Amino acid sequence: MKSSLLAVLLLSLASAAPAVIAHAAPASQPPATPADPQRLSDDVKVLSSDAFQGRGPATPAEAKSIDFIVTHMKAAGLKPAGERGGWTQDVPLARFEVSGPVKLSVTAGGATRPLTQTQEIVVQVLRPVDKVAIAHAPLVFVGYGVHAPDQGWDDFKGVDLHGKIAVCLINDPDFEAKPGEDAYGKFGGKAETYYGRWTYKYEEAARQGALGLLIIHETDAASYGWNTVKNSNGNAQFDIVRDDPAKSHPLLQGWIQHDLAADLFKSAGLNLETEKARARSSGFHPVQLKGETFSADFTVNHSKIISHNVLGKVEGTAHPDQTIFYTAHWDHLGVGQPDAKGDRIYNGAIDNADGVASILELGRLFAKGPAPKRTVVFMAVTAEEKGLLGSEYYASHPLYPIGKTVADINIDALSGSGAAKDVSVSGDSKGELQDMLAADAGKEGRYFTPDSEPQAGHFFRSDHFSFSKRGVPALSVESGRDLYVGGVAVGKAKADAYVAQRYHQPADEWDTSIDFRGMALDLGLVYTLGRDLADSNQWPGWKTGSEFKTLRDASAAERH
Repeated sequence: MKSSLLAVLLLSLASAAPAVIAHAAPASQPPATPADPQRLSDDVKVLSSDAFQGRGPATPAEAKSIDFIVTHMKAAGLKPAGERGGWTQDVPLARFEVSGPVKLSVTAGGATRPLTQTQEIVVQVLRPVDKVAIAHAPLVFVGYGVHAPDQGWDDFKGVDLHGKIAVCLINDPDFEAKPGEDAYGKFGGKAETYYGRWTYKYEEAARQGALGLLIIHETDAASYGWNTVKNSNGNAQFDIVRDDPAKSHPLLQGWIQHDLAADLFKSAGLNLETEKARARSSGFHPVQLKGETFSADFTVNHSKIISHNVLGKVEGTAHPDQTIFYTAHWDHLGVGQPDAKGDRIYNGAIDNADGVASILELGRLFAKGPAPKRTVVFMAVTAEEKGLLGSEYYASHPLYPIGKTVADINIDALSGSGAAKDVSVSGDSKGELQDMLAADAGKEGRYFTPDSEPQAGHFFRSDHFSFSKRGVPALSVESGRDLYVGGVAVGKAKADAYVAQRYHQPADEWDTSIDFRGMALDLGLVYTLGRDLADSNQWPGWKTGSEFKTLRDASAAERH
């Protein structure tokens, strides 16, 4: 995930348009499910209550969250599956917090414009420095901030970015490309590749020697609004503990609003839309915003902390060393910027108390059913909201052999819109596990729908990715939108309303409008998928053309 090589590999995943799965007409009524919607509701209500303070890692809420999960795992009949015979895995993290007063400004044409953190700009620091003091650093536009030798694409072309702040666009060069333009079709079309992710852009800016990187926010290209950006970045940030953080992060990284960027380009005698069009050409060269500089002055509180993944299991009777994982992240954004009502607690009911409630319910189903032949592990991971850090740490420090991990089925923010005729996944995994999910849905009289927003890069945004990039077949289940009551029109409207009004906002709270019957239906399906794997000798693989197939094949000897 942290290299250009991996980004090159991931390009093949997003470049291939997912095939639409043929299906018969779905049944008019949802099938029976063994999962209990009332129990899901009860667990989500507690986990997302104000008492849990938004479940921020390394806050008092972490201990409360872990205690809740462990207590419910025990009650479900699971056994501890963590380190030292316990329920948890230590996850060492570096914590960073920008501290006030935060002085940010741009100077154009001799006039200085103060900027307000979380308003028209948001900045963060993920390097262990006590203070950031940047005085009048030149601004350089670097297109999409992509260096992709495999595509003959280089937005940097040898520019010297030392002591300078790079400015770039979000998403891939072909996100808005038209037929005939160089970028058209090179980076997956509307399907975002890893080159389009903000994480990649920060890493590439560090490799290019930039003092900082500011990403221009646009709602369509980012797939979320400015509220999500400021709420996700305006509080304490975390990273894995690195030997040399400067190799992965410029000193300063952040986002600026589109309107601010347009003003800066105009002051430099440029037009933002014209420059965006120019950036869709492989011949693009970086351009310095003449007469424009950026300044920053603030302190950084940094420390190393230990957070925790939580693991319970039902042990296999025949092959206890072979594991099927169900994962969900327990963390959310904690306490942050107040909304219009003054609410500062980011409760995270859908994202992702419902995922934690889901794996607890799945644990109950496995524990009370026949003992599986393979071991089934239920893991609630930390720091997903900070960059998939808990799952990344587990996958790089596994407690169970990666080569004998059959699959990871991840659950992140199942819909509260009600029961749907279809089911989906985050991104197209090009794997047999996805085909198995689709086939099981068909047996229930439901059907599979490919990811409806490939431009959002969902495949890279959930914890299954940490398993996938090590070769483990993995997917993240998404609720469908073709509701039994209201169809696609109502389902899409409800999904869009959640993103606009609740996602990464204090309004993501439990209330009576959340319909847990759809979650229960989806859990019945993924229970069937995991149960079939747990009671078989199957090793689902990646299809030919998947960038993960070679990684999986390399560990084949462990499975024989």
